[in-house]
Amino acid sequence: MPSRRTTHLETFQRPWHGRGPSTQVAPREQMILLRDDPPLPTQMWVLAPQLWEDLLTSYGFRVGAIDLLPHPDDSARVIQQLIRARRLPDRRARVSSRPRGARSPAAHAAVGVGAILISEQAILLGRHRRGTLELPGGSVEAGESFADAVIRELAEETGLIARAEDVGLSGTLVDRVEGVLRVTVGALVRAWQGHPATRPDENVGDWAWYPLDQLPDGLFVCSAQILTAWRPDLPIDHPPAHFTRFASGPAAAPGNGLF
Repeated sequence: MPSRRTTHLETFQRPWHGRGPSTQVAPREQMILLRDDPPLPTQMWVLAPQLWEDLLTSYGFRVGAIDLLPHPDDSARVIQQLIRARRLPDRRARVSSRPRGARSPAAHAAVGVGAILISEQAILLGRHRRGTLELPGGSVEAGESFADAVIRELAEETGLIARAEDVGLSGTLVDRVEGVLRVTVGALVRAWQGHPATRPDENVGDWAWYPLDQLPDGLFVCSAQILTAWRPDLPIDHPPAHFTRFASGPAAAPGNGLF
């Protein structure tokens, strides 16, 4: 790898054409199309954004941005992925740290949860007043566990009642929006009581079940990130987020992806 900075550009076919980026570090055969010569087979590593970020981080790089560049023609089957990263300086000697001052830091992070509920291969989504479709969820309150936040938000937004033992937490998704660090925890709710209904004074309502193979456009970014962490094969576009799975998370059930 270069000593200080690297910029990597790769092209891959969109996942809904069956040739999306791989979630494993393994080469696959790609055909290089030449103007006057027959196609040239070659072995290429076409990896998902999160996998590239994890690899670069493990080799001492800090990823600055991962941009997905679609073709201007919506019918085109390819999309380009541009990754910008910088190698961190080697510091073999340990250095000390200290707080900047005595005052408490200002709030600069948003922490929330999102819940996946599956019924007959359909997923529960509601519509926000601003138009996006979202999973049940919201902000974590002070002193509240992630599982408690899922149970509370589910009851407040949909009227559904869940127990802590039926909530499986996946891990943290981290991204940054307008200078604010956003931490989102996804959860799979295995069982619940009641039927989802619009609740008064809530921002999200009109709850409905959407088949996994017919997901609608206009998903809220955090919900989209949770869904692709759960099922990387889902054809959902969204800004990248760094996903770290909880070490003591629930065992994966068939069809439940990373959860």
